[in-house]
Amino acid sequence: MLKDHAKLMQAILVSGEITGRKKLQKMIYIAKKVEFPFQERFQFHFYGPYSEELTTRVEELCNMGFLNEVKEKKGGYFQYRYSLTDAGKEFLSMNNVDMPCLQDCLVDMNEQNARFLELVSTVLYFDNLPKEEVANKVFTLKSSQRYTEAEIDEAYQYIESLKSKVQ
Repeated sequence: MLKDHAKLMQAILVSGEITGRKKLQKMIYIAKKVEFPFQERFQFHFYGPYSEELTTRVEELCNMGFLNEVKEKKGGYFQYRYSLTDAGKEFLSMNNVDMPCLQDCLVDMNEQNARFLELVSTVLYFDNLPKEEVANKVFTLKSSQRYTEAEIDEAYQYIESLKSKVQ
């Protein structure tokens, strides 16, 4: 059971700190799609791929004292920041998680904004479809985000850059 928790903890550790629940969801989904061994199941949701399992795992890690969740009021909404606690770091030091290249990929993703990661994760969710159909899905399902063709091209390039880091 705790092996999947440890993988999530490792992801947060190598990222430093992740700001935003949506961003955390997208980062783990994208990492899973570029072949990192995350086990959470994702379904398409309002903001793109979402995992109830991941949400539960984050709550469990907070309750165990391994993950620090800071809730901040930002204008009209709350934002969450996640980092590993000292107890979480100690737990990880005793449970080896071997995911080479994870840090390179997650640090890179963590530098992107949540809107772009939402686009990248949506493109990956429909990766079994031709690019034109993916673009149509994005324009339909994500119309409020007003993504452009250029941004979709950038998402495809970004996915390839992440895949090249993993190989």
